[in-house]
Amino acid sequence: MTARDDFASWPAATASGHVCAVAGQSQRHMREWAAEYPDLFSAKPFDAALYSTLSLAMAFSGPWFTAEQLRMANKVCLWAFGLDWLVDYVATSPSEVDDIARRCLDVAAGAPPVPGDDLTRLLADIRDELAASPAFGVLGPVWRDELQRMLKGMVEEWRWKSTKVMPTFEEYLGNADNLGFSFAFAAHWLSTTGPDLTADLGQVREASWAVQRVIRLLNDLGSYERDVKWGDLNALLLDTSRAEVERRIAELAGRSRELIAPLRSAGPELAGYLERQMDFCAGFYRVADYWGTL
Repeated sequence: MTARDDFASWPAATASGHVCAVAGQSQRHMREWAAEYPDLFSAKPFDAALYSTLSLAMAFSGPWFTAEQLRMANKVCLWAFGLDWLVDYVATSPSEVDDIARRCLDVAAGAPPVPGDDLTRLLADIRDELAASPAFGVLGPVWRDELQRMLKGMVEEWRWKSTKVMPTFEEYLGNADNLGFSFAFAAHWLSTTGPDLTADLGQVREASWAVQRVIRLLNDLGSYERDVKWGDLNALLLDTSRAEVERRIAELAGRSRELIAPLRSAGPELAGYLERQMDFCAGFYRVADYWGTL
């Protein structure tokens, strides 16, 4: 019996208690990282609820994983929030945004972190930790490619906002890599997979990108009011009705489940993690999003 099968046999309250305990352990990890890299996480929106809800998202999405197995997913996700803050709310010029992307890509490729820069210092620590994983030879390039895709998406969105040239809804959805879900998932995949990969890399990545598009739109429904206040882009600001966005979410979610289904035999825990991430977000964004207030 696998850890996933074992979890499925527990009473609902027992399973929830286990998930919350793992999330609590993970939250303490996040607080330790925030203290270790203070320049990256000192802004007011990095409040206690952000660490709590992020750790709960990972724990509920992979309840058969221990806090140690979820460590990389949590660490990379938190780093991506720090990156997002610097790109979206600290950077003031195209050259500054481009420099952030360049520094990150250099470090992911093996360069040392920039002195005094917590963003690249934490990224270098993540890179080194991932490099020790047995699957790094195969999945390391996937992780670096997902980083590049995320950075490209963030730069593109920054330019849309700075020039006030709004994308079409389809262009916006096509830029869903800027969300960073697939980047964080690639790190989780790499850190929890052995050297003998049985899942097809292309199939897993396609499923991840499909889930990412769903979460992009779910995020927009939950963060609309904050996005208006903070000056962020949002699908609902692109002459698209809430009903249309909800229709597209249902359509995209159905496609995601179709792509996840073939993965269950070779990687049931990863397939389950992808689907549960999507379903967790469907409930979470009905009430709130992760960021604290400015």
